[in-house]
Amino acid sequence: MFKRYRKLRNYTQEQLADLTGLDLRTIQRIENYYKTPTMESFKKLVKILKIEDKDILDYIKKEDK
Repeated sequence: MFKRYRKLRNYTQEQLADLTGLDLRTIQRIENYYKTPTMESFKKLVKILKIEDKDILDYIKKEDK
């Protein structure tokens, strides 16, 4: 989900890292599902990428499985 929205917003991973204050490696790990974002990171990504509510709920449901 995060990768799709990043690309829709025309951000590079580096730009997203700068905008959110997250480490580039953290962005890469989250996008490739190697790491689940912390609540703080999740909020930053959702805000910057303007992720839709439906997609947030779908992501949460997927993580619960």
